[in-house]
Amino acid sequence: MQNQNIVPVILSGGSGTRLWPLSRKSKPKQFLDLMDDGNTIFGSTLDRINSHQYSEPIIICNKDHKYLVSQELFQKNINGSIILEPISRNTAISLTLAALYNIAKNRDDVLLVIPSDHLIKDISKFNQYIKNAVKVVEKKYIITFGIEPSSPETGYGYIKSSNTRIDNDIFKVNEFTEKPNKKTALTFLELGDYFWNSGIFLAKASVFLESIKVYHPNILKYCQQALGKGSQDKDFVSLDLKSFEKLPDISIDYAIAEKSNNLALCPMDIEWSDLGGWKSLYKNLPKDNDNNYLKGDIITESCNNCYINSFDNLVVGIGLNNLVITNIKDAILISDINSDQKVKNIVTKLKENNRTEHLLHVKEERPWGYYEELTLSTNFKVKKIVVNPKSALSLQMHNYRSEHWIVVRGVAYVICGDREFILEENQSTYISKQQKHRLINKENTVLELIEVQTGSYLGEDDIIRFSDIYNREK
Repeated sequence: MQNQNIVPVILSGGSGTRLWPLSRKSKPKQFLDLMDDGNTIFGSTLDRINSHQYSEPIIICNKDHKYLVSQELFQKNINGSIILEPISRNTAISLTLAALYNIAKNRDDVLLVIPSDHLIKDISKFNQYIKNAVKVVEKKYIITFGIEPSSPETGYGYIKSSNTRIDNDIFKVNEFTEKPNKKTALTFLELGDYFWNSGIFLAKASVFLESIKVYHPNILKYCQQALGKGSQDKDFVSLDLKSFEKLPDISIDYAIAEKSNNLALCPMDIEWSDLGGWKSLYKNLPKDNDNNYLKGDIITESCNNCYINSFDNLVVGIGLNNLVITNIKDAILISDINSDQKVKNIVTKLKENNRTEHLLHVKEERPWGYYEELTLSTNFKVKKIVVNPKSALSLQMHNYRSEHWIVVRGVAYVICGDREFILEENQSTYISKQQKHRLINKENTVLELIEVQTGSYLGEDDIIRFSDIYNREK
């Protein structure tokens, strides 16, 4: 049994709304360096499974994050398959897709389902828990890993352990309760035989699929169609949108864990946190003598128990206690640290008001480089565009805006309508709306330019791609 393949399935489709304004749809929390260690949370997850104990991973992510994922894999020198979800669904769908993908390769491996946004400090113990639990999966159990609760959290599912021991420290599950209210969570804490659900599962691919077939046959049906009618390009697996749209938005916890009678519990002591909000992030960061986490240009007087992070201007705090303050170029969050679960409500309001601050960062990375928004007004926007060596933007057109390009560093090869020409430093050009154009960097050095957009609509979705070396045509 110890030679059984363990395939990590990394769930990376979350948007991390409770860590707004740092976490946004275009680059959610798992792709951010939240722990100030030079590594993203997703990168730390890859480090955890980068050993001979595990086979090549399957990563499930939003199609818009494909290059963020592939870049991380490349940097870690890890090969893996990337399944691209065309729209947001939930973990039950991701798990079913991964199991089907594994079975389609004429395999039936043990799948280790792990979220991409968790913090685990004791990796050695984590790997040992997984190694010990593998021998139980042959008995057709789905193993969930529990964390001893330290507070009555309402953002986690709770697992009640039975006295029936399956193997060493693995027990039959008596009951699974998804996200109870505060009163119920307090009761669970007092009883002492309840554990937080870590969101980590272990079982053979066929066992996962059998459970889905019993409790949600339509999920199995439409996932099969989405994969069967989809396509694969190198490591990227694209899904059929029409089939995928028919799938419900449901988690593993609601779809399987609450209903399954073959659920087993393995308690883990691994210094775990799900980094679900500002409070849990603050708890895991180093503090000063006043129990504050301070980053950026910050001056404080009589402040205690605060998270203060400034990416932009000087922030001065006086007489503050138990606050989260996050200051970036286009948004400032000020919140009681115990109200961090309500941040997602603010994101909902941003969506309802058709604002873009929940979608995009001021600095947005692209496969070819990045752009940074410098100024935005009613009828114009100014951006800095940086194009990596030997890279190119798509051949594209805009319906509502015109663009002025000014090269400040490097050499730009420009296609504009029927013309092709070169722009060097301090030279500029104008692209009218509805004119096909392309920006190319053929050099071995970075290309940097300033783009001034003018028009009636300046949203990033005003783009029609005709050809693209990164396969982003639409």
